Amino acid sequence: MTILSNRVLEMKESATLAMARQSRALKEQGIDIISLSLGEPDFDTPQNVKDAAIKALNQGDTKYTPVSGIKDLREAICNKLKRDNQLDFDIDQIVVSNGAKQSIANACMALLNPEDEIILPSPYWISYASIAELAGAKVVEIKADVTQQFKVTASQIEEKITEKTKVILFSSPCNPTGAVFNKNELDAIAKMLLKYPKIHVISDEIYEHINYTGNHFSLAQWPEIKDRVIVVNGFSKAYSMTGWRLGYLAATKEIAQACDKIQGQITSGACSFNQTAAVEALNGSQSAVKEMLEAFLKRKKIIIDRLRAIKGIICPEPDGAFYVFPDMHFYFGKAYGDFKINNSEDLALYILNEAHVACVGGASFGDENCLRFSFAASEESINIAFDRIEVALKKLQ
Repeated sequence: MTILSNRVLEMKESATLAMARQSRALKEQGIDIISLSLGEPDFDTPQNVKDAAIKALNQGDTKYTPVSGIKDLREAICNKLKRDNQLDFDIDQIVVSNGAKQSIANACMALLNPEDEIILPSPYWISYASIAELAGAKVVEIKADVTQQFKVTASQIEEKITEKTKVILFSSPCNPTGAVFNKNELDAIAKMLLKYPKIHVISDEIYEHINYTGNHFSLAQWPEIKDRVIVVNGFSKAYSMTGWRLGYLAATKEIAQACDKIQGQITSGACSFNQTAAVEALNGSQSAVKEMLEAFLKRKKIIIDRLRAIKGIICPEPDGAFYVFPDMHFYFGKAYGDFKINNSEDLALYILNEAHVACVGGASFGDENCLRFSFAASEESINIAFDRIEVALKKLQ
């Protein structure tokens, strides 16, 4: 008999991947499933990026790469951070990884010891808690609900700080809520952190370019705390390169070297020709990024209008990313036949089986009352999905 490790037995399965698995099972039965569950743009990778990868392959760019990434890409990342974010980093402060998720894991493994505390403003991306717990840390949640536009305040964070607090991990724009921290809100957090010099912040900025406010601010832009901020970003969302698995972090040399050391024992360097293509993504035309943003903006209006037209749903407008996170607790306690809706997971499962639309329950993101719908799907798919959802919800009594 195989005896698995406690870390595996105690680890939760990703709710988004679990929903994708259930959706695939229904599709294999011939059922037409519309997926609004995964955070994956439905656009193709820009042609100039694909061409760069093909050229690299044809030139034999297929060998091992330095653990932290090829020099050209790390230089392009430094230039991007300066150009877009007014941040100065050297190439030895950059570590390229197999996706932003690995960058977050590297940073957590580098900073956290067992029993250290990590603060997660909630709602948060599903994997944050599992990654932190894998590093042995204790997760401390701070909840911000729909009345706060899902954004915690500096004072809320400070209330949760103890002598064991080592890291704060958050995203802006946020997955799952689409919330975007503005300059004043980050300024308050930065000033508060001056009182706690041992605390580091992992700032997940993977949705930076999917921002409807016109401004993206990074906590690393506050010079007095910059050395305690680890900036995480990548190529999956802005450049529709989800399957390419490329992300990066920017941090102090000490932290970057620690992440290089960890990654060197787990995966080594990221794919060679993917990195060459990523140089083109950063240095080449950004027109595809702008076109995707315009498309997401149109889709956002459609999905918000559809949700707000349904009885009992509270749907705040996201300022970034491509998700809506409506409060749908109005339907808890209702039933259709023998199936009763007790929580968000039940409601997501009901919508999947009855409306044949995949979404994700909010409990895994830290808010039991909500569901996450992705609008990284065509306008037609969104409208058909909500035609079905409206019918299914009206059946609940």
